[in-house]
Amino acid sequence: MTAVLVVGGAGYVGSHCCQELHASGYRPVVIDNFTTGHRDFVRWGPCEDGDVRDRDFLLDVFDRHKPAAVMHFAAKSLVGESVDHPEIYYDNNVSGTLNLLNCMVARGVSELVFSSTCAIYGAHGGATIDEDCAKGPLSPYGFTKLVCEQMMDDFSQAYGLRSVRLRYFNASGADPKAEIGEHHVPETHLIPLVLDVALGLREAIRVFGSDYPTPDGSAIRDYIHVCDLADAHVKAVDYLARGGPTMAVNLGTGTGSSVLDVIGQTEAALDRAIRIEAAPRRPGDATALVANPAQAQARLGWRPTRSALPQIIADAWRWHQKRFGG
Repeated sequence: MTAVLVVGGAGYVGSHCCQELHASGYRPVVIDNFTTGHRDFVRWGPCEDGDVRDRDFLLDVFDRHKPAAVMHFAAKSLVGESVDHPEIYYDNNVSGTLNLLNCMVARGVSELVFSSTCAIYGAHGGATIDEDCAKGPLSPYGFTKLVCEQMMDDFSQAYGLRSVRLRYFNASGADPKAEIGEHHVPETHLIPLVLDVALGLREAIRVFGSDYPTPDGSAIRDYIHVCDLADAHVKAVDYLARGGPTMAVNLGTGTGSSVLDVIGQTEAALDRAIRIEAAPRRPGDATALVANPAQAQARLGWRPTRSALPQIIADAWRWHQKRFGG
C-alpha cells in the first residue's frame, strides 16, 4: 500500500482524513505530538510520536516509512489565542512547516496537501470568496497560514515540491458511524458548543457579536462536513500523483449560515431549547466568510455530499452523545 504521512493525524480533520485514506487504499502514517490530538483517533495505520519541528525525528520517519506524499495538519488554530500569544503561532505553524518542507526536499518527497484556511482572506465584502480575492488576515493565525502558503509557492519554484492548499471554511460534523468526531480542549467551535448546551454540559452558548451587518446581526460562516473535507484531501493526493501542479482551492458549500441560524436549526433538530448569552465581538472575527467552491469542483472533481446543515448537526449530535453523554 502507498504510504501517506499525515502530520497532525490524531486531530479532528486529520483523523477523518486517515479514515478516508485507508478506505481509498492508502496507508496513513500518523505523526502527532498529542498536545491536542487523541490517541484513540489513530485507528487506520501506524503512529509516530513526535513534533513537526524536530528535524532528526522527521527524517527518521521519512526513511522508515518512505511516504509518497504528505498531508500537513499540525498547526495551532485558535484565533483569539493567536492574538494574545502570536509567538506560539509563528513557532509552531511557520517554523514547523518550514522544517517539514526542508525534510521533504531532503528525502525527495515532492507532493504535499496542506490544511489551510479561509482566515487568510480576512474581511470581505462580496457574496462569496474565490481564490483570487485579496488576502488580508485579521489574526496572527490567519497570517501564519498565508506565510506557509507563500513558502510552498517558493519551494514549488525552487525544488519542484508541488502542493495543494485546501482553504477550509468551517469544518463541522463527524464520522456518520461516530467512530471519531470533534473533540477540542478547549472547545471553541460553534456546533459542539451548542451541543454541549443541549446535553446539559454548559448552561448557555455565548454569541459573540449581535451588531454585524447581517440579517440577524450575528456572523455568517460556511459550514463544511469533515467527511467532505476528508474526501477532498484524498482527491488532492490523487491529483498530485497524476502530476498536477501546485494550486490552492477553497473548500466550502457556497452557502452561509449565521450563528443564530445554526442555533435555531439545532433547536429544531433536537427539539431542545438552547440558552443564549450575548457577548461582544471577538478580535479577528470577520462578518461573513462564504466560499466559492467552483475551483475545487473543476480541478479536483470534488463536491460536498454531507454538508447540508441538518446532516452536519445529526452526525455531530450522534458523536457528541457517544463521546460526552455519559
